[in-house]
Amino acid sequence: MDGTVLVADDDRTIRTVLTQALTRAGCKVHATSSLTTLMRWVGEGKGDVVISDVMMPDGNGLEMLPKISEDRPDLPVIVISAQNTIMTAIQAAEAEAYDYLPKPFDLPDLMKRTAKALENRGRAPKREETVVGADEPDELPLVGKTPAMQALYRLVARVMNTDLPVLVAGESGTGKSLIAKAIHDFSDRRTLPFITVTGSDLADLEAPAKVLARVKGGTLLIDEIADIGDEVQARIVRMMDVPGEHVPRFMATTQYDPNTLMDSGKVRQDLFYRLDGATITVPSLRERVEDIALLTEHFLGRAEREGAPKRWLSKDAAELFRVYSWPGNVRQLENAVRRLSLTSLSEEISRAEVEAVLGNQPDTGPVLQGGDTEKLGTSVARHLRRYFDLHGAMLPPPGLHGRIIKEVEGPLIEIALEATGGNQAKCADLLGINRNTLRKKITDLDIRVTRRRKLM
Repeated sequence: MDGTVLVADDDRTIRTVLTQALTRAGCKVHATSSLTTLMRWVGEGKGDVVISDVMMPDGNGLEMLPKISEDRPDLPVIVISAQNTIMTAIQAAEAEAYDYLPKPFDLPDLMKRTAKALENRGRAPKREETVVGADEPDELPLVGKTPAMQALYRLVARVMNTDLPVLVAGESGTGKSLIAKAIHDFSDRRTLPFITVTGSDLADLEAPAKVLARVKGGTLLIDEIADIGDEVQARIVRMMDVPGEHVPRFMATTQYDPNTLMDSGKVRQDLFYRLDGATITVPSLRERVEDIALLTEHFLGRAEREGAPKRWLSKDAAELFRVYSWPGNVRQLENAVRRLSLTSLSEEISRAEVEAVLGNQPDTGPVLQGGDTEKLGTSVARHLRRYFDLHGAMLPPPGLHGRIIKEVEGPLIEIALEATGGNQAKCADLLGINRNTLRKKITDLDIRVTRRRKLM
């Protein structure tokens, strides 16, 4: 890489790591813990790329982006932030940041994005100006620090100000409608209506015209498109083809794998092609286990603000939350936390109280799993394809093979250890590997050799 990079972060370790990595890559680096110093450097014409944290001791990194854009419109700014919410990603997009990465970031990925920014400096496309509506929500319950959620946030930020129809897929309770509403609330259509309809709302022959009159060029969300009959689906096709000055943006949700909707006959071919402008798949809670603690803290805080006593999970209770399958996803988690916040006998919620609540939860089977007959290879291919899709036009960070092997190998060894009661000799024999090899993998993958308690 060739160029000068300005780094602003209040974490000394991050400044040191980035300075060393960028210097080895051939860049000149100026690093600071102050936004004031950063803006002085920018005003002096220094730097070809900026890498900046959001929360700094002397201000908010996002708030300085308009000034940089005004003074140096060709200077790319990469925002890095520990605030792992959809709000940060969208605000970074609205402030015309060149790119956004959550903390902890993948260093090779950041280096790759920095190199691309240096190559494209002076040619960065300008986004259309977005006017923030007075009724913009202060907070959205869409939080997550896992790569899957961060990639989802970036995809939402990319599509929100386009007119592309959007198909939002995901299991029940993952937040599909929330994603659709977020796209509308932060888009150029935010001051216009957001209308959600089901198949029954469109059953009457005159219903499409009435719905179009209500939405008035805003956003029309069709809930669970695969559950709507063929006749009504044909009506939706005609509604989407109606010309006019106030054509709405169309979005739809589905619990089914979008790759099977057309072939299985659940959605008409002509309707599928009209809706499939951009597909967003919301990951299940099982696919982002590391977000469970973050979501739990969020819901406990919300319950407290609504009048419930202050609560927190004990260590054992938090571990049970982490290993539970959550068939009802985020909605089930929220309901469980809300109930525990009201019924717990002390400030610290015990494992026994969590077991009592989760033991009464309905075991709703996930739809997107594809059924019990789906082959493992098919399931893996589906998840990998979605992982690539979430990165949009960019490739995933280097080292993909190692990360995927680790993702598969870790659960395999954990389950095998459970099945053999923690006996490493039996586990090694079951897996067909040497016992010393098993021990090394347990250490490398940081696997706890304990037998998990099962919910009855």
